[in-house]
Parts: sequence; C-alpha cells; structure tokens
Amino acid sequence: MEAKATACFVRMSPRKVRFVLDTVRGKYAQEALDQLKFTPNHAAAEIAKVVNSACANAINNFEMSPDYLKIIRCYVDVGPTMKRVKPRAQGRAYRILKRTSHITVIVAEGEAPPRKTGRKTEKKPPLRAALPVPAEAAKAEEEPKAEEATAPAETTETTETAEAGE
Repeated sequence: MEAKATACFVRMSPRKVRFVLDTVRGKYAQEALDQLKFTPNHAAAEIAKVVNSACANAINNFEMSPDYLKIIRCYVDVGPTMKRVKPRAQGRAYRILKRTSHITVIVAEGEAPPRKTGRKTEKKPPLRAALPVPAEAAKAEEEPKAEEATAPAETTETTETAEAGE
C-alpha cells in the first residue's frame, strides 16, 4: 500500500527542488525529515511539508506504522511559468520567467529501519600508554646500566693485575 502527497504550484524552480529531492530519495521518512531540517535550501522546507503530508496520509488513510514509512518515490514536475517583463536600457524589455513546480512524494511501509546504537561506551586508554616503546629506546635505557656494571669490574681487574705484577 502506498500513500501519496503532492504540492502544486510551488513558486520555485524545478531544477532547484530536484537537487534537494535527490538527497532524500529512498530514505526512511523520519530520517529524511531530520536531514531536510538542516538543509540550507529554501526547497527543503517545501519538501518537508510534502513528506509530512504523505506520512499523515499513510497513517490516517491506510493505518500504516509511522516508524516504518519509507520514501519509495519522489519527483518534481514543471508547473506553469509566469512570464513577466523587465524594462531595460534604450526602451528594450527583457522577459523574466518565474517558474513553478509540482512536488510529489510517495511513501510505503518498509522493513524496520536500522537502529542507531550511538557512541561506544568503552573508554580508550590514554595515547601515551597505548604507544609501544621503540626498540631503540629500550636498548638506550639498558646500555647505561650495562656500562655502569662493567665499569667497576674493569677497575678491579686493573687493580688485581697491578697487585699480581708487584
């Protein structure tokens, strides 16, 4: 079962409306409305009205669940163009075309939308603790200890040889 809503004679160019419609095509209705809410385009508000109307039609007329509504088709058709005249230099007149659109959105019940789990709750260890100690740094730390241990041994050997030689 499908529910449909149409907004006719919207004073907006179909090309500009089509650009926004492409972003919400195939999405779940609630996800599409969330995206349209933050889209910085005048067409987004008009499309959001049509999506809300299509969802209301689905809920009231066909008793569909609002959580499972998905936009299966959405398109924009060209409406009548209003022709105006703007005076220009040297007595000329330029034509201005004020375009209109017919926006259509069709929703149907889909599968359950994917659940958002949110952020992970496990804490990450601090960055310094997570980094492995380079092998060169480990050797550099061990070498002074080895030198300290060998240094007294050398002094004792020289004293022993010196004592033996006397």
